[in-house]
Amino acid sequence: MTALDKYQRLESGGIWRADAEAQRRDVVISFGDATLVIADGTARPLAHWSLPAIVRRNPGEHPALYAPDDHGGELVEISDDLMIDAIEEVRAALDKARPKPGKLRHWITGGIVVAAMALAIIWLPGALIRQTLAVVPFPKRVEIGATMLGYLQGETGAVCNEPRANDASKRLTARLFGAQTLTQIIVVPDLPAGALALPGDLVVVDYALLRSSDDPAAAAGFILGSRAALTHMDPLEELLHNAGLGVTFRLLTTGEIPATILQDAAAALLTENAQDAPADLLRDALADAQVPQAPFLAVADARTGTMPDLGGDPLQGTDVPALLTDSDWVSLQNICDV
Repeated sequence: MTALDKYQRLESGGIWRADAEAQRRDVVISFGDATLVIADGTARPLAHWSLPAIVRRNPGEHPALYAPDDHGGELVEISDDLMIDAIEEVRAALDKARPKPGKLRHWITGGIVVAAMALAIIWLPGALIRQTLAVVPFPKRVEIGATMLGYLQGETGAVCNEPRANDASKRLTARLFGAQTLTQIIVVPDLPAGALALPGDLVVVDYALLRSSDDPAAAAGFILGSRAALTHMDPLEELLHNAGLGVTFRLLTTGEIPATILQDAAAALLTENAQDAPADLLRDALADAQVPQAPFLAVADARTGTMPDLGGDPLQGTDVPALLTDSDWVSLQNICDV
């Protein structure tokens, strides 16, 4: 996604409709992390489109018409040439990265099919999943996660977006997972689970969770717990285990997962809770990230009436680096109030 780097702060006007019957309205369009963000005049996000999935409905014509996929009536009209060029450059870069049809591809696909069948029969389903995870590139994981996020927003509300809070979110991400992390923290208005980990290193966080404590360590505990709750810290592996061999085989051979599977997987995530992670994994995750247990445990107890038993806190009595400055934490706590 290097083609996206120079456009990360690009914005333009546009005209958007939610479906074929909806009234058209003026919007502001900007690039997000792996998404095209459509917001109203008050900067309140109306939609997040996965960049790899965007389709141009009128190639070569002006103004340009874009849709989030090949189906449905949602549409945005863009007249700004710079924004059109940016979207087209990103689409071209993504298309160039995709394998092209041809004899070599057919031979390779055939070989993969044969190998995958052997794996399924000889090495059992777990081996097929491991093989699939090994070959799925990170941009495809981001596309899967962004698609699931789109389905989640029907229940959680639209992703919150505010420049200063977004910067604070990136600093919190770097503090928890390291300066080189690809993880993105995304805040939504209503997520009963507290925090959920999606493929593509996306972590979705409940806005009320941010407001529930003066200490960012509480939210950090839920964020780390969402990762610790998953097998081998890989949300895509969890998805494939639940979806079955047919879906795993399709992802391995075609690079696609049916939309209905992703929609069902997103719905199932809404019943999970970060504090349900194995106690030893959650305790180690907090200690490794230098996040004290007490703020997280207090909020977990207040939200669910259940306090995870993590044992003694290895960090008790030690000095740990601050998670965020006070001003950054206040900005992040108000991310949905714009």
